[in-house]
Amino acid sequence: MPLATSDRPSQTTGLRVWANGRLFADPEEARVAVTDHGLVVGDGVFEALKVTPAGAFATRRHLARLDRSCAAMGLPAADHQVIRAAIDELLDGRRVELGKLRITYTAGRGPLGSGAAYGPQTLVVALDRSQPANPRTTVVTAPWTRNEHGALAGVKSTSYAENVRVLADAVARGGSEGLLLNTAGHVCEGTGSNLFVVQGGTVVTPPLSAGALAGITRELLMEWWPVEERNLTLAEAQAADEVFLTSSLRDIQGVMAWDDVSFGAHPVTDQVAATFAERSGADQDP
Repeated sequence: MPLATSDRPSQTTGLRVWANGRLFADPEEARVAVTDHGLVVGDGVFEALKVTPAGAFATRRHLARLDRSCAAMGLPAADHQVIRAAIDELLDGRRVELGKLRITYTAGRGPLGSGAAYGPQTLVVALDRSQPANPRTTVVTAPWTRNEHGALAGVKSTSYAENVRVLADAVARGGSEGLLLNTAGHVCEGTGSNLFVVQGGTVVTPPLSAGALAGITRELLMEWWPVEERNLTLAEAQAADEVFLTSSLRDIQGVMAWDDVSFGAHPVTDQVAATFAERSGADQDP
C-alpha cells in the first residue's frame, strides 16, 4: 500500500522517501505491505532527527536509542550502515534549512493479529521540511495517565495512538502539548517532549524511572548543564519558577502557561537555550 501522504507532498512539502533499499523519485510510489506488523499492530520503532544545513543532528545517539527500542520490542537491530547510507541519499545535493528526518523500522509482514511477524523487517527513512518551534508555548495536563511499568514505557515504538489522542485533546483545549502524569501521580512527559522545571535556580527533570522517554535533547542537556533528576507532583511542577520542554524539533521551549498557571520571565531557560544552541551548533554529532 502507498505510504500515507497528502496532495502530492513531493511538490508541496519537499517530502523525500527511501524505503527498503531504494530512494523514490515520487514518495507516493513508496510502498509497504498491508500485512506489515508496523501497520497491523504497531510492531515497530522509530526515530525523528532534526536536520540543519550541516546535516542530520546527533545521528549516533539516535541510532543508539533505536537499538535500545529494538531490543525492548524483540526486533533484530537495524543496520546502522544502511540507515546512514539512506540518510546520505536523501540529503545528497539538498540544502535543508530546517527539516525532520524520520527512521521507521518495523517487524515486517505478519499475521493479522498479535502473533510474531514473519519478516523480513521494513525500513523506511523519510525527509521533510520543518518549521521552527515557537520559543514559548502553552501546555495542558492530560486527563489520562502514563503507565511507567508498562512493556512500552520509555520505548519509542510506532504504537503512538495514545500520544495522538493526548495531543489532540491538548490542542482542543488550547495547548500545543499534553503532559502526562504516571500511575504514582508524578509528572512523566509530554506526547513528544521531556519536561524540565526551574526551582530556585536549579533545573529539575523527572527521572526515567517515572516512565519518560530518554530524549536525545534531554540527554545532551544533562551533559551540558547541571540538572537534578527528581520525581515531581503536578503541584510541585506547577509551582516552579520556570518550566520548559525539550525535544529534537523543539530544542529548548519555554512554557508560558500550564493549565491555569502562568509563568513570567524565563531567565534560566533562556540561558539553557543559549548554551544548547552553542554546543549543538559546534558539533553535529555530539
